[in-house]
Amino acid sequence: MNKTAVITGASSGIGFFTAELFAKKGFKVYDLSRSGKDTDSVKHIFCDVTDPKSVSDAFDKIEGDIDTLILNAGYGISGAIEFTDIAEAKRQFDVNFFGALLCAQAVLPRMRKQNYGNIIFVSSVAAIFSIPFQSFYSASKAAINSLTCALKQEVKPFNIKVSSIMPGDTKTSFTTNRNKNQKGANVYKSLNNSVTAMEKDEQTGVSAQKVAKVIFKQAQKKRPKVLMTVGAKYKLFVLLSKLLPSNFANNVVGGMYCKK
Repeated sequence: MNKTAVITGASSGIGFFTAELFAKKGFKVYDLSRSGKDTDSVKHIFCDVTDPKSVSDAFDKIEGDIDTLILNAGYGISGAIEFTDIAEAKRQFDVNFFGALLCAQAVLPRMRKQNYGNIIFVSSVAAIFSIPFQSFYSASKAAINSLTCALKQEVKPFNIKVSSIMPGDTKTSFTTNRNKNQKGANVYKSLNNSVTAMEKDEQTGVSAQKVAKVIFKQAQKKRPKVLMTVGAKYKLFVLLSKLLPSNFANNVVGGMYCKK
């Protein structure tokens, strides 16, 4: 193929399997992450997506055109809104939103010059259904969706495709890596049970390999959907969210995760 794919956060989980799949399909693949390493098929470049210089230096090490950029790096925090330190909330956005933004800004001049490219953000169904006690993660992914929709229109004249993939519950190390804040559990009685239920759903969710296949398929489309949900169940939920009153949909999610 002689094509190049750059994937942030490809050292594990969805990013890892996406990188391996693109390499298997003939792409030259770069993993931009802090903790990855070279494999037989993927070249690792150290990159802290929250640091503009680190991002700039990483992209400078990639020669030639970049056909596809997949913005996957991210992590999750959980806890009550009232008891979440503002520094932790900002850190959530620094990685999940501004980290993706920095990488997109780094690649856009190159894609404009080559007059083609494909940028895929990895978002979440939580962008549509804001999850109690995972509010800042949900908000960061909602921001990604908004950015995706605006950017898609801005770069149309340069033949650059932009879309966002929204997985539902997915079984990865993301669950064990979540930063869990239990402050206020004596006030918000459903906090611990909510997080436990959420993590159980994740560990019984779809595989990272399945999400990787959806991402690859999305990357091959001439006219990809701007927002793509992964999984039939979640596609139904997203459809219903558009048809049902917002209060009803919000109360259904609340009923799932706010039980004492």
